[in-house]
Order: sequence, then C-alpha cells, then structure tokens
Amino acid sequence: MRVTSSSFPNTLITQLGSLATRQAQLQSQVATGQRVQRPEDDPGAMRRVLDLQTESKTVGQYQRNIVRQQELATDTFSAVKSLKRISDRAGEIATLADGLRSPEELAIFAREVDGLIKQGVQVANTKNRGDHIFAGTRTDQPPFVLSTDAAGLVTGVTYAGNTSLAESEIAEGLTMSTQALGANSTGSGPRGLIADTGAGADLFNHLVALRNNLLAGNTAAIAGTDRAALARDEGNLIYHLGANGAMQARLEASAAIAADRGLSLEQHVSGEVDADLAQTLVRLNQTQNAYQAALQSGGKTLNLSLLDYIR
Repeated sequence: MRVTSSSFPNTLITQLGSLATRQAQLQSQVATGQRVQRPEDDPGAMRRVLDLQTESKTVGQYQRNIVRQQELATDTFSAVKSLKRISDRAGEIATLADGLRSPEELAIFAREVDGLIKQGVQVANTKNRGDHIFAGTRTDQPPFVLSTDAAGLVTGVTYAGNTSLAESEIAEGLTMSTQALGANSTGSGPRGLIADTGAGADLFNHLVALRNNLLAGNTAAIAGTDRAALARDEGNLIYHLGANGAMQARLEASAAIAADRGLSLEQHVSGEVDADLAQTLVRLNQTQNAYQAALQSGGKTLNLSLLDYIR
C-alpha cells in the first residue's frame, strides 16, 4: 500500500488530538469524581440520572409536605389539649353545682364559665404562620366570633369557617390533612372540633347554657341536661386527640419511608455518574503514557532526513 508523505503527520495529529481529549476527560473525572458530566459522556446514563433526579425532587417535596403537616399536627394537638382542660373544668363545675350551693356560689361558677368560653374561643382561633388552623380553608379570618351583651357576658359564639380541609400529598397517591374543622353541622365529612352534628357536640353553646343555668340557679337543668351535653363535648375532644395521635404516627412512618427512598435515589445517581477513582487513575496513566509514546515516535519519524537513508 502506498503511503504519501503527508499521511503520517495527519494521522499523528489525529491520534494526538484523540489522546489529548481522552486525557482531558480522565483528568476532569479525577478532579470532579464524576464519570458523566455531559450528555455525550454517556447518553443512557444521563437519561437514567435525569429520571432519578426528577423522582428525587418529588420525594423532597413529599418530605417538605410531611414536615409542614407535622408542624400543623403539633399545634392542633396543643390546642385540643387546652380545649380538653376547659371542658374538664366545665364538667367539674357542672358536678359541683348541685342543690346545696347558694346563689352567690352559683354566680361565682357562672363567671368562671363565662371566662372559660372566652378562653376557649381564643384557643379555637389559634394561628400557625398567620393562618387560622380551625377555619377549614378560610384561613384568613378567625373561625369563631364571640358576641357579648352590655355587661360583657358571652351571648353566643358563631362559626365563620367552612367545612373544607386543605390536604397535602405525602406519598404517591396519598394525601392527608392534620388539621381539624372548627365546626361541622352538615352531618357528613370531617368531624368538627368544637361543634359536630353527628357527635352531638357544641362546646361553646353548651357552656353558654351552663352559665345561664348557673345564673338562674337552675341546678335541675344542669344535672339533667348540661352534664350530658358536656360529656358529649368531652368525648368529641377525646376523639380528636386520638385521631391526631394516629395521624402523627402515620406522618412519622411516611417521613421514614421518604428519607429511605431519598437516600436510595442518591445512591443510584452516584452509581451512574460517580467515577471509580482507582480505575480512572489507571486509565489516565495509560493515556498519558500513550500520548508521550506517540510524541516520541512521531518526533523520531519526522526528524529523519535524506542523509539518514544515505548512511
């Protein structure tokens, strides 16, 4: 085969360019620790990495949603516990207010109950990050509005929220809300915290009735009606405490699953893009040797003159 005088230099330049490119790639892999940095490095691996990173972002959003729901669950639990203490005290007063109490004693109890109502409304209007947590999705305004008479006594408490709850996705296809509706008079849907038709609960109105009966000295109504009503309110609050605990347990389990999945995705991505440092160093050394050998052999060949042939 005939070889022209220009073929060797052209071939040498091409080979040196290829070796220089390979050497630069390996040096970059050693410096960054990554085997795949651009799509052309390994198109298949890059596609898999992009899919894994997309899933990782989704899992990260699940984790943020879980943290947010855990925060709301904690605030909800604290508020329900406070309402439970108010309910307990109201039940004690209803038990103490029997026929042996004087009108003055009953009036003292009545003032205390009136204070419990106001305290309860304050708790029921609890906010988290500026949002009222018991107003349903109408979080920009207090869910419970208290009205008083000229003497400052509570005459009624109305619910201004709605019966919808905002849910967050904490896993694929799994949504939940750790908040509770302040009230639900529809007979269906999420159970109301203060008032719920299905549970027969209506804490604030029952407290108003107890206060009025205390002022009137109507101990028979207290024993026959108010105690039973307050017992239903207490049972409803206990239900919400139990439901909240169950949701927090679910959130903890979901958080653990999401954390494990996030770690697994990181390992998969690492397996696709990370360079094996030992192997990469060996390949870099081989490429550098080949580059040096090409330079030396090319130099010797290109330095030959006509006198070399004459000798």
